[in-house]
Amino acid sequence: MKALFFLRHYNDIDHITPVIAKWVERGHICDIVMIGKKRFDGDYRIEFLKKLDGVRFAHLQDLLSFPEFTKWRLQTLLLVRSSYSSFLGPLVKVLAQVYNAKRREATWLRTARYLLERSFSDVGKGVVVFDWIERNSEICVEWVEILIGIARNQGLGAISLPHGDSPHASQLIRRGEWQLKPDTSFSAAGMFDKVVVPNELCAKRFRPFMDDQKLIVLGSPRYSEEWLAKLATLMPSSPLVRSDSQLKVVIFLRKANFTTFWEEVSEVVQMIAAFPGVELAIKPHTRGGWKQSLTKDTALRRLANVVMIEDNIHSVHLLQWADVIIDLATSVAYEAIRAGKPVLAADYLHAGRSAAAMYMPETELRCRDDVYEKINEFLTSGCQSYYVELHRQRFIKEMLDVSGAEVLSHYVALLESLAERK
Repeated sequence: MKALFFLRHYNDIDHITPVIAKWVERGHICDIVMIGKKRFDGDYRIEFLKKLDGVRFAHLQDLLSFPEFTKWRLQTLLLVRSSYSSFLGPLVKVLAQVYNAKRREATWLRTARYLLERSFSDVGKGVVVFDWIERNSEICVEWVEILIGIARNQGLGAISLPHGDSPHASQLIRRGEWQLKPDTSFSAAGMFDKVVVPNELCAKRFRPFMDDQKLIVLGSPRYSEEWLAKLATLMPSSPLVRSDSQLKVVIFLRKANFTTFWEEVSEVVQMIAAFPGVELAIKPHTRGGWKQSLTKDTALRRLANVVMIEDNIHSVHLLQWADVIIDLATSVAYEAIRAGKPVLAADYLHAGRSAAAMYMPETELRCRDDVYEKINEFLTSGCQSYYVELHRQRFIKEMLDVSGAEVLSHYVALLESLAERK
């Protein structure tokens, strides 16, 4: 059987690479088309996939002629939300009205037909795979709808796989989100035959817009034990060096559009840095992280035991280096939770309620005093016996291994069933 996978950026690579690897392991073949920035082509997981028998990788820019790719890219920029937030926003709106859906359709059709013909001309069955497509996705929903429509007419299956694990147990977490009601941005997923989510916290976003026949809960590919064991053999060597400091702490930041209380984050960093024997690393988000005010905080940059981590250092390296992780509701912390490494859920530093704190109340930081007491406890008593093990196991069962330990096998079985539909 054959699958056509579309990938955009780190999130897609994080969560869909494990499924691709398992798909090929089962003896199937696939094409991978990168439709995000070119720099992602050199990611170490992409390099791993390129070497697998049965995998054909290409960037969309290399598949289309220069004029055709330019048209596709410009049309995408006319429709994605990020274009409207720049200083060129008013001009983009005017151009989108002038260059309307009817005029855009020809380019969408040509690129979609070419890609499907390239992948499935000699194969009778198959499945087309995207990540979660939302109304405000960086890739154009209008184009995806057309491509999925053509694929369905050809008898191909169409599925949306995860690019996240829902680190939030609450909904109103971004700037400008003020009303508790279904988020219509998730309604776009209805174009697919199946939409897969890792857990029920993710599922509740989509449930208002689709039934249980379409929405499938299968656990987390990224944080499955099978994939984490494989990932450990693929990682490049870490540039981080373990010093003799007593306690190493890493803070993972969210994207800039999530409401974060930066003044208090800065206070907490300075307070932790004041403890003797502590090193602290701060990892901005890989997309837009350097837009955050904390990365420019001169008071923090002057601290000898605090470092801002560049993009070239992977999260897995930081997780290995750290003794303790401070979590501002990022799913990166889930790997540490599975491994039993302490995660402090700093819910009072942002507008949301984290899944980690909901499942494991012992992890929650509710005020500055909590931060002080936890750091002091780690320094005086060590990091062992931190979790209530019953809570941690429930988190793993309901957030990561929902369908059982064979998470990746369940994903592949679903892809196979869709590829058989013709």
